[in-house]
Amino acid sequence: MAAPPEVTLKDLTGEWVMNKTLSDDTDAILTLQGIGWLTRKAIAFATVTLHCKQYTSEDGHTHIDIDQTATGGIKGTTELRELDWTERSHVDHIFGSLKGKSRWITIDSPEIPDDFLKEGWIEGEEENGGPNGERHIESFVDNEEKGWTGEQIWGFAIIDGKRYYTRRVIITKGSEALKVRLVYNWQGKK
Repeated sequence: MAAPPEVTLKDLTGEWVMNKTLSDDTDAILTLQGIGWLTRKAIAFATVTLHCKQYTSEDGHTHIDIDQTATGGIKGTTELRELDWTERSHVDHIFGSLKGKSRWITIDSPEIPDDFLKEGWIEGEEENGGPNGERHIESFVDNEEKGWTGEQIWGFAIIDGKRYYTRRVIITKGSEALKVRLVYNWQGKK
């Protein structure tokens, strides 16, 4: 289901299910990230749900904690994001050893490295989520061991006339860069 207008990046708390019809195929990027064939096929058939909890800590930083679950017996991943652009290490059972950082960002920032990440977003004031009116979240991750990086921009987009939580992702390894759009259905607060 499309996201209601009151659900914005100010508070993503709730459940989101990946819409595989509207999302791009992820097999090529998972291959580039070194994910094995069997795991990729299981992911392709699974329903992926994000269980999000968003809050502000005493130091004023936004935190977004996401536990992913997947049907078909696949153990999901955990994303613990603090939007302060500080690099943190994390070991993920699917993606390996990672260093990542996240922050609030405006889409016209010259720091966003690729026009694909800037395309198709809702930019009205109703989408303000960050402390300074930012309408997007940027997330960067580096897997030194496998030699790839990932750049994501999160926000809301109109797709087929409906408003959806969306992530635009670029995975880069060497000279190869693959791009996908991930779209999520709102399931509500549980």
